Formats: sequence, C-alpha cells, structure tokens
Amino acid sequence: MANPNVRIVVPSNPEELLDLASKIVKKHTTDAAKSPLSALQTHTWTANGPQVANALTLHQQAEEHKRQAEEAYRKRDLLLKEITESVKASRDLLIGVYRDNLKIIGEWGFEVNDSARKVKNKEA
Repeated sequence: MANPNVRIVVPSNPEELLDLASKIVKKHTTDAAKSPLSALQTHTWTANGPQVANALTLHQQAEEHKRQAEEAYRKRDLLLKEITESVKASRDLLIGVYRDNLKIIGEWGFEVNDSARKVKNKEA
C-alpha cells in the first residue's frame, strides 16, 4: 500500500522546473518505448520535450540580461551621485540669482511649486 503522506513536489521556480523537465525528457528518451510516459495523450514529451531546451536557452538569456541590467544600474547610480550634486548646486545658485521671481527657474526645467505645503497630521 502506498504511503499517503508522501508528496511529489513540482517546483514553481522556473530554473528548478526546467532542470526537472530536462531530467524527465532524458529518462523518457533513454527508456524509449519502455517509458510509461509514452501513454500520455496530451502534454506529451514528444511535443514538449524539444521545448525544454528552448526554454532553458531563453531562461539563461533572461538571467544574463538581468545581470547586465543590475550592472548598468550600479554604474548609473555611481554617476547619479555627482549629477545630483550638480543639479542641487544649480538650483541653489538659480534661487540666489532669481530670488525675486523664482518662477523663472521653471525655464531651467525645475518644477516650481508656489502652493503651501500640506501639513502631515501626526497621530499619537
């Protein structure tokens, strides 16, 4: 009698799922006509087996793009520190130059808000 407490896990992580699918395809192909998976009528490995390699390739490409994106963000963030300081220094200088008419600073691309700030209610 089968153990009712046994669970057979299907991974939800794409990389782990593709790894499992590769192992299934390999075993199914090795067993050939003796494979019990030949009985599948839908979702057959004959149809989906070749797609595992394609999915793995696309997954690896996506992971590489993710790594490249993270590297680009790191490089960008290093540049942003100095750029932010230049923007702030420009703002501060323009405030001094146009202190009588601060709306002119909007011509430089800054957002100029002349409405009163909302006061945040501090709840105890």
